[in-house]
Amino acid sequence: MGSHPDHLPTPTTPAGLEGLAAILARPDRAVVALDFDGTLADIVPDPEQARAHPGAVAALAALAPRVASVAVITGRPADVAVRYGGFAGVPGLDRLVVLGHYGAERWDAVSGTVHAPAPHPGVAAVRAALPGVLHGLDAWHGSWVEEKGQAVAVHTRRADDPQAVFDALRAPLGRLAAEHGLIVEPGRLVLELRPPGMDKGVALAEYVRETDAESVLYAGDDLGDLAAFAAVEKLRTEGPDGIPGLLVCSGGAEVPELAERADLLVPGPSDVVAFLSALAQRL
Repeated sequence: MGSHPDHLPTPTTPAGLEGLAAILARPDRAVVALDFDGTLADIVPDPEQARAHPGAVAALAALAPRVASVAVITGRPADVAVRYGGFAGVPGLDRLVVLGHYGAERWDAVSGTVHAPAPHPGVAAVRAALPGVLHGLDAWHGSWVEEKGQAVAVHTRRADDPQAVFDALRAPLGRLAAEHGLIVEPGRLVLELRPPGMDKGVALAEYVRETDAESVLYAGDDLGDLAAFAAVEKLRTEGPDGIPGLLVCSGGAEVPELAERADLLVPGPSDVVAFLSALAQRL
């Protein structure tokens, strides 16, 4: 698909075909929502080095003026996603919205500012306890802690056996999170400890209602995107006709739980960008 940027791939499910048809029929009433890491940006060993795919901003800028709204929904802080994405001050993206920390934070291109709640007190407590917990599990050398403001994440991608360290940490970090009123969100070799009630499904559903959208596209790549997939599935059944939706999984079958619920599988961010470019051309 990357070699044919003007080719719009066909969803493999009836619901996906209906979703794409609705977007093409009334683009001015369609919301296009996208995850960042693994969807618009390649997964890299050091999350601080992640940047949007080179063609992502141009594809979004071509698409955004043709639809009701484009939103990036990410577990990252909103300002970090804006910076790593290169989204600020781009012609065509003057109405872009970035929902950070699973929707707890919001940045919009119109104001260029982030609106965020005060951090959950449990985050500071967990942050202070993590070094001791990781040392006690002999997992300190193979893991890396990412400070996210409203959350804290433990990455195992740099370990000699990343999956083994990830598996060993799941239960202890789950207990640590629960002690401080947080939950653990597992991802691709990362465990994020964050407040409950923040997820991409809640953020997406609220945004679709806010924009009064008649169709929605959501693209993601990881377990944290399952909530957004579930929100689209629920929106399809609401009301007399529902809101048609198209679910795109970036990364092919790397995360089977997501892939099996997707209407369209693409190998990775370069193919997501090609899909967005083709959609913009079609519109």
